[in-house]
Amino acid sequence: MLHRQQESKLGLRELIAIGIGGMIGGGIFSVLGIAVGFAGNAAPLSFLLDMLIALAAGYHYVRLALTFRDDGASYTYLSRAWPEHPWIAGMEGWTVITGYIGTLALYAYTFGAYAADLLGSSGNVTVRIWLSLSVLIFFALVNLEGIRSAGVAEDLLVYTKIAILSLFAIIGLAQVQPANFFPLINGHSGGLFLGSAIIFVAYEGFQLLTNAVTETENPERNLPRGIYGSILITGMIYVLLAVVAVGTMHLTQILQAREYALAEVAKPLLGNAGRVLIGMAALLATSSAINSTLFGASHMMAEMGAQRMMPASFNLRDRKGVPWLSVLTLAVLAGGFTLFGSLSVIAEFSSMTFLLVSMGVSLANLKLRHRTGATLWISLSGMLLMGITVLTIGIYLMVHHPGELAVIVGLYLAIGALALLYHRGSSRHTVDHR
Repeated sequence: MLHRQQESKLGLRELIAIGIGGMIGGGIFSVLGIAVGFAGNAAPLSFLLDMLIALAAGYHYVRLALTFRDDGASYTYLSRAWPEHPWIAGMEGWTVITGYIGTLALYAYTFGAYAADLLGSSGNVTVRIWLSLSVLIFFALVNLEGIRSAGVAEDLLVYTKIAILSLFAIIGLAQVQPANFFPLINGHSGGLFLGSAIIFVAYEGFQLLTNAVTETENPERNLPRGIYGSILITGMIYVLLAVVAVGTMHLTQILQAREYALAEVAKPLLGNAGRVLIGMAALLATSSAINSTLFGASHMMAEMGAQRMMPASFNLRDRKGVPWLSVLTLAVLAGGFTLFGSLSVIAEFSSMTFLLVSMGVSLANLKLRHRTGATLWISLSGMLLMGITVLTIGIYLMVHHPGELAVIVGLYLAIGALALLYHRGSSRHTVDHR
């Protein structure tokens, strides 16, 4: 019996696959053009800076995950930091789940768009929607098969994806023109950091590993390596791809194909075969991201259900221990998002959300550092970096897109209201029951 349980655990290979799968999703295939738009020739540095921010955030998650080992992740950390105010953790948990739904929708949308293009139906909204819904249904079924099925599927998808993108980067590096990077700051003063802030969603995903700490084999050794390793590998791939893009094409060409910048970069390098290759990589990337996100987010929902911070039914599990209602709920809600024609507001909301959530986790780690063993200066440095990044996004949206900022603030207010209403109702029910 013990042998069976050990076999079902996630090892370092599966953890790195889940982390990379969660990060290299729809992001790199759509945010490359955004990074170039803000940072210009310095776009590769924007991805490098984002990697440092992600590593700073990852430090807090590692310390807390190894101290408080359950699938609740950020929700658990805040509830332990402020036990006298459970609504704080509840609101954070609801916000994280909403952010996961948004990123699931973004990944499914990107999958549908690239798949439709490969099938010769680019621009066909109906085809794109059906393909987006189909991939959500497929990976919901994969997750319902259990931990090992999700882990094996992630291994195959992620390592194939890494091989394709690495091959493309190696071929592209041989054709990079160094002169294309000068001047490094070409009329995009301040754009380097702004580009990093807006595209942070491309690094969202490493947090999923903390949702699986109870299913991890030898977490003391494998969890830190899984989180830091997946961030570093993802960052290197992003930087290399950005170097190839800027080094082989004019900025105007990349900006003209803003949403499909990477596919556009592939055409002059490899012709139509390059377009197909990147299209296949996009399908693999978004598939693995959907698989990873469904796995981690469903376990977090189940833990919140068990703690009565969400409906208890979300903790319903089948014989394999899979929180099946949480998996299905996430897939259905994400499917609803994909029915909208544009997900730009959802993408911005996701970047802001996971930065704010990471700041909340960092505050929890600072408060509990006597238990987590966190180093004060490292913790404060990471907090400062994330705070500046959030402020940068807010100021940019306020100045250039006040309507989008209003929608995002409205979403936060709605989530906060739902979380507080549920918390009050749950507390009242508990008191009446007593």
